[in-house]
Amino acid sequence: MIDRYTLPEMGRLWTIESRFQAWLEVELAICEGWHVLGVIPDEDIQSIRNKAGFDLERILEIEERTKHDVIAFLTAVEEKTGPSARYIHLGCTSSDIVDTANALLLVRAGKAIASDLDRLLEALRTLAWKYKTLPAMGRTHGIHAEPITLGLKFAGFYAEFDRHRHRWHEAVENIRFGKISGAVGTYAHLEPELESLACERLGLKVDPISTQIIQRDRYAQYFTTLAVMAGGVERLCVELRHLQRTEVREIEEGFGKGQKGSSAMPHKKNPISAENLSGLSRLLRSNALAALENMALWHERDISHSSVERVIMPDSTILMDYMLHRLTGLISGIQVHEENITRNLNASQGLFFSQRVLLALIEKGLQRQEAYELVQALAMQAWEDKTPFADLVRKNARVVEYLSSAELGDLFDLSYFFRHVDLIFHRVFPQDAKH
Repeated sequence: MIDRYTLPEMGRLWTIESRFQAWLEVELAICEGWHVLGVIPDEDIQSIRNKAGFDLERILEIEERTKHDVIAFLTAVEEKTGPSARYIHLGCTSSDIVDTANALLLVRAGKAIASDLDRLLEALRTLAWKYKTLPAMGRTHGIHAEPITLGLKFAGFYAEFDRHRHRWHEAVENIRFGKISGAVGTYAHLEPELESLACERLGLKVDPISTQIIQRDRYAQYFTTLAVMAGGVERLCVELRHLQRTEVREIEEGFGKGQKGSSAMPHKKNPISAENLSGLSRLLRSNALAALENMALWHERDISHSSVERVIMPDSTILMDYMLHRLTGLISGIQVHEENITRNLNASQGLFFSQRVLLALIEKGLQRQEAYELVQALAMQAWEDKTPFADLVRKNARVVEYLSSAELGDLFDLSYFFRHVDLIFHRVFPQDAKH
């Protein structure tokens, strides 16, 4: 991933040196397992513990000749370790090391992303509670529908990202599997007990059955979960972009001192973070497709998946780490224009009360179709004449046959729409009873 979208901690996880270090961790865990099983003598395991390491430049130099990165790695480690290196990689195939190390790296990346999600959720929770009771216009098809509160909007996004967090936990646990089962997964030159010992030392679980590789449905779940999460990021960002439009201007991204919006138009303040995140979401979805296509390999393995994963493992996790970090900053710094929210709520002449009037007429005995046509005609007149809907309803002879002045007054009470907000918040935030 390019430096622009790489945060330091996640970037360090995916350096080539970090990758080789994870391989070494796996090789050493296997050696410790062989030692427990009595295969590696005490003197040799002590030598391996003290000396095993590698020089990155030496690995790359050897790989130029061997055209095989695992062999280059093992050769470089052997040079550092000396005679005891004969026990390193004993009975193993390359995928035992690579796939088990991949699990280590993906779990570590998963932990960082989980922390990112926690911070984003806290930012969304803060806004939800802050604006819990602020009336705002709910829209469907981009058109005024019925009132909600701004807090409900953010509570909805909180609930979605809480689901992303649960899905992500499942995906990370599903990738937390190693395999030390040999060339085609039969333990012909290894022992299942060795696999258990090594994986336990690494904090991994043993894949119940592997071929020469960990099966790629585990990877597919991991990367499609990232793609679903990216869809959530984009959904939130699309909402923010719409709310920042000049004609709406209910919410704006923070705009720092000295920041510029356009090289040509000095007045511009654009939703650049939300637009950036909408674009990056497309990359996560593309990478998920590549992970799905990696599932169907030849027989016990081929290496068509390997080149793909060298790209999507670092790129997808680095991107999601960046996206969640930037989105949290965006959410924490947004400007809410309450006066514009109120203005927009009132801009449609109170048409959002139409369903209340419709239902009241039906309850009084008017046939639904007649009631609908009556209310619709009044609504269209209010919109075209820019006349308050409530005034037209109160003056309509047919309506007042069924509804008294007091009943009509109750129908146009805005608080009616919010009588269940407390219940919804309790369901979304059961842990926040103190509020």
